[in-house]
Amino acid sequence: MKNPKIIFFDIDDTLYRKYTDTLMPSVYKAMAALKEKGILTAIATGRPPAAIPKKVQELIRESGIDMLVTINGQYTSFHGEVLQEYPMDSANMMEICALLDNKNIDYAFVNNNEIAVSSPSSLVKDALAHIFPDFLVDKEYFHRAKVYQMLIFANSNQERAIEDEIQQNGFKLVRWHECAMDMLRSEGSKVRGIAHAVGKLGIEMKDVMAFGDSFNDLEMLSTVGFGVAMGNGEAEAKAVAKFVCPSVDEDGVLRGLQELGVID
Repeated sequence: MKNPKIIFFDIDDTLYRKYTDTLMPSVYKAMAALKEKGILTAIATGRPPAAIPKKVQELIRESGIDMLVTINGQYTSFHGEVLQEYPMDSANMMEICALLDNKNIDYAFVNNNEIAVSSPSSLVKDALAHIFPDFLVDKEYFHRAKVYQMLIFANSNQERAIEDEIQQNGFKLVRWHECAMDMLRSEGSKVRGIAHAVGKLGIEMKDVMAFGDSFNDLEMLSTVGFGVAMGNGEAEAKAVAKFVCPSVDEDGVLRGLQELGVID
């Protein structure tokens, strides 16, 4: 695909390395080249807006990135205005919280502006250290604010103990840390947010390109017109993508766009 109308980029391990706080200068070059060609640029991330790293916020502002699909597609904005949101139902959350409390599993509520955790345990602090270390502690948070997604802090054994009940309640789990998972409605995903957003702009999915690397990118990479997996990405992401570019540490986004003929 040489002429996409809009390109979505995941943040972590696609545009940015969270553990080293690194954003390669080549990313700015890529965004400028896309702007010159009149191609819309967008972010598609599991993070809420409040947890977007400072260096990526600067990229968004300085490069004029057009759209933010955040919280795995649950909260989307275009040129700073909210385009679509999918808040969770408080009754559903009460049931999930009761289940997790019974299993002694910590959890968190994700809003666009903040994250509130059930307990400031060492496991929670470790998982959120590179995501949103300034979290609130409030088990009742969902009674007073919109929640778009929950986080569950559990290892693989604990996951197996709750996954059936989670699914029966209409939710799914997507792991992003050895002890942490996103929990959102079973129909929720980055691609749902993308589909709704581009539909409002009159863009067909065949004219959409996306770059990603991990498990919460699988639906996006396999559904847009042209999915690109990072060289450092999960094998599952590479399997569903139409192209694998170099790694994030090797100027993957810029080189991938160049190799595909999208930019010079």
